[in-house]
Amino acid sequence: MKRLGGDVIHVDGQGNSSAGKKGESLSDTIRCLECYVDMTVLRHPIKGSIGTVARNSLKPILNAGDGIGEHPTQALLDFFTICDELNYDVEAVSNSENSKRLNIVFLGDLKHGRTVHSLAKLLATSGLNTALRYCSPTELQMPDYIKEYVGSHKIEQETVLDLSDAIKDADVLYVTRVQKERFETLQEYESVKGSYIVDAKLMEKSPKTMVVLHPLPRVDEISVDVDDDPRAAYFRQMENGMFVRMALLALIMGVP
Repeated sequence: MKRLGGDVIHVDGQGNSSAGKKGESLSDTIRCLECYVDMTVLRHPIKGSIGTVARNSLKPILNAGDGIGEHPTQALLDFFTICDELNYDVEAVSNSENSKRLNIVFLGDLKHGRTVHSLAKLLATSGLNTALRYCSPTELQMPDYIKEYVGSHKIEQETVLDLSDAIKDADVLYVTRVQKERFETLQEYESVKGSYIVDAKLMEKSPKTMVVLHPLPRVDEISVDVDDDPRAAYFRQMENGMFVRMALLALIMGVP
């Protein structure tokens, strides 16, 4: 926002504000803030909270992540990065019946990963010839409602538990961390932490043009010895996020 010449007002959404401590609802807080701003960018720990707020708001609301639900702006930047890294002309490819199929592997915590939830839905509706492959611990598999949505758009899906098998013909490997904060006990987290590690040894067996993405932050699911591999695109992905979100803000605010 500041790069576009605007300014921001930061409000802690964890109930630490004066109004929050007094019991004010999230919707009322946003309605009050709308008296001072032109739009609200909201991240909230409760799934579905953004929709509730948006229904009661008079000004634009941008979803910056709602618990384990969705993260649509991340999906936009991920989609842009995939097309940019693979040199895809989205309009031309989506209108071609003979376009090459993209094999995209989602790896890690797919149950709690709101980034993969949004990206899977975006890919399903993008018009690209896409197949999605899910690779995760059995406790952290992609939710059924996401798979049902993707399936309703006639997108091929499969679950592959072995990472080496999952990446054999992959165009994109989208890695997510196991989210410690989503587990009720440390023991549950430790039981699945480190289930899959992307390292230099794995990359040697990977397709030469496979792009590796990660929404960041990472913990240990991608070894630092992968960072210098030209296929490691996650820091470029991060930078793309700034520009994609700038474009989104400019579009909503009517900035030329």
